[in-house]
Amino acid sequence: MTGIRRRAYQLIAALYLAALVGSVSMVAGPYLNDRAIASDPARALGIVTAVSPTRTTVSFQDELGRYHSPKDGLRYPTGLGKGQKVWVEYQASNPDLVKVLGREWTLSIIPALSVAAIATLIAALCWWLAGRTNQRPFR
Repeated sequence: MTGIRRRAYQLIAALYLAALVGSVSMVAGPYLNDRAIASDPARALGIVTAVSPTRTTVSFQDELGRYHSPKDGLRYPTGLGKGQKVWVEYQASNPDLVKVLGREWTLSIIPALSVAAIATLIAALCWWLAGRTNQRPFR
């Protein structure tokens, strides 16, 4: 095995490992957020103020009458539209950590598995291509 091919295999393995760590993080992060909310829960009726491809923002009034609009947006916002009213659950001690009531971290499993599957296919293809380079044709 040539040094270049060995380095290519190492690079492929490192990038694949990074993708798998990212996939695990896609589930671990929402799990930890949900756990934090469950440890100090509060509920409110919120209004969706903006929807973009990267963030859905909501504003709501907490139990003390203060209004909040978390800068990081709403967790699990699928299917929401601007102006829609939705029940939210948030961490009372940190109102910036807010999610749609009834939606859980388990919604992150399918996207994480999809990322892992695609990363596996790409890594396998790259591994195969790295093995095919510089091979002499049969005589």
